[in-house]
Amino acid sequence: MTLGPKLDRIDINILVQLQQSGRITNVELADAVGLSPSPCLARVKRLEKAGYITGYGAQINYQKLGDFMTVFTEVTLSEHRSGDFSRFESKIRKIDEIVECHLVSGGYDYLLKFITVGVTHYQTIIESMLEGDFGIEKYFSYIVIKTPFIKQHYPIQGLFERG
Repeated sequence: MTLGPKLDRIDINILVQLQQSGRITNVELADAVGLSPSPCLARVKRLEKAGYITGYGAQINYQKLGDFMTVFTEVTLSEHRSGDFSRFESKIRKIDEIVECHLVSGGYDYLLKFITVGVTHYQTIIESMLEGDFGIEKYFSYIVIKTPFIKQHYPIQGLFERG
């Protein structure tokens, strides 16, 4: 991980504000963080250039679009050489239904999050992964029954205060 410029209290506040409302105007953002618009915009551009801000997007309520299913899948690879991990990551990146991929420590190698239109759709994807050259030894699936909440923002200020 490459660190960018050191963040001060105002930079962190800018990140917090943008994370909560990506459509906030520069004037509103400047007011919220206690800056005038011009220096605020300069800071936002610096944060974007340094890679702290990677993009802006809409948060979609997928349940409004249809009856989608979320599945978390633990995956263990057959082999554990560097190339095995790279090959697996490269191949799953191309599967649209996999919306998150985490390399984890513990009893398995990866935790994947799938969004599918049902069990049959999920099973079709998993079977094609097993038949393909993904290097999967075993997998365990966890179908989400209910999602009480999903936080769309991270506790940036609290993490910095503890650090």
